[in-house]
Amino acid sequence: MRADRLVATLLLMQARGRVTAAQVAEELEVSVATARRDLEALSSAGVPVCP
Repeated sequence: MRADRLVATLLLMQARGRVTAAQVAEELEVSVATARRDLEALSSAGVPVCP
């Protein structure tokens, strides 16, 4: 579920600091494109994400 991935991505970012979309994808077992969409969604929600 997408909400679960978004929360997991936030927790991953908090734990590791800087992470790439590829690292998020590998950790969450999703495609890089999905990880990028999730990061874009977090950015749109106001989470500071740098491309």
